[in-house]
Amino acid sequence: MEVQAGKAKARLITLAMVGGMVFLTACSAIYRNHGYVPTDSELEQVQVGTSSRQDVADAVGRPSAAGLLNDQGWYYVQSEFKHLGPKKPEEIDRQVVAISFNDAGIVENVERFGLQEGRVVPLSRRVTDSNIKGVSFLRQLFNSVGRVGAGDLLGE
Repeated sequence: MEVQAGKAKARLITLAMVGGMVFLTACSAIYRNHGYVPTDSELEQVQVGTSSRQDVADAVGRPSAAGLLNDQGWYYVQSEFKHLGPKKPEEIDRQVVAISFNDAGIVENVERFGLQEGRVVPLSRRVTDSNIKGVSFLRQLFNSVGRVGAGDLLGE
């Protein structure tokens, strides 16, 4: 009788340990990145005032998402999401690289924007003009912070 009680106790301890490990792993955060922004070293190949659209495409690639490519400029967007258990994913960071072109298709501005304390801040600039084209588009991108659901990312 004591042998069966010992086995039952060992099974109960094993089950409790496995359950505890499952609980702990379900509560650990998972971070996922969506989108693409060129690195600073890739952007060094893009010269303001001399690089063409094709030069930019060769150096850093074209924006891959539909709607991020227009006549005024190219916008590269990357977001970082934190997934914690069954909770809704939370966007914790967003970066945008904006490359503006003049009418001849030559690079006018290269700017990198990020979020700091919920506010849009320029992280780096190489500009020939004081302002980028399509500022309202950037505001729309950053104003949607936190409003993106997993279904939106998957196209559902």
